[in-house]
Amino acid sequence: MSPARRLALELFVASTAVVGTALLSQYVGGLVPCELCLYQRWPWYATAALMLVVLLAGGGRAAAPVAGLAGLILLAGAGLAFYHVGVEQRWFAGPTACSGAGAADSVEALKAQIMGTAPVRCDEVAWSLFGISMAGWNFIASLLVAAWAFFGAARLRRSARA
Repeated sequence: MSPARRLALELFVASTAVVGTALLSQYVGGLVPCELCLYQRWPWYATAALMLVVLLAGGGRAAAPVAGLAGLILLAGAGLAFYHVGVEQRWFAGPTACSGAGAADSVEALKAQIMGTAPVRCDEVAWSLFGISMAGWNFIASLLVAAWAFFGAARLRRSARA
């Protein structure tokens, strides 16, 4: 297997493992994701799709820039995960859609808030391991896999020049 295809396969497996864990925790574990949790999945979906294209195309010269792009996408995902951790820790204000209802300005608005289905809150930790929430673990995974993508892209570029 070529180094380009190997890197693409490694990043594809890592991405699908993260998304698979999130989906298992949702559909098997019963952890309903909040709005920010759902947004945090998109960089992993994009990375998996990019790596699948590289795998199907057979690697080639485009593998290094695509791996670099995947690294950038995962860095953006790490930024989103950091924001979510900050919302959970009350460092930042979260989106109003999932961080508590705003003040009702009329009786009708208050009734709608009370009677509406309560969204899953972004500012509450639903699950944690060793004191780190799922958003925190996503932050760590995003940084590690982004570094892996950057390192792999640099390695492919070096070997292409040699």
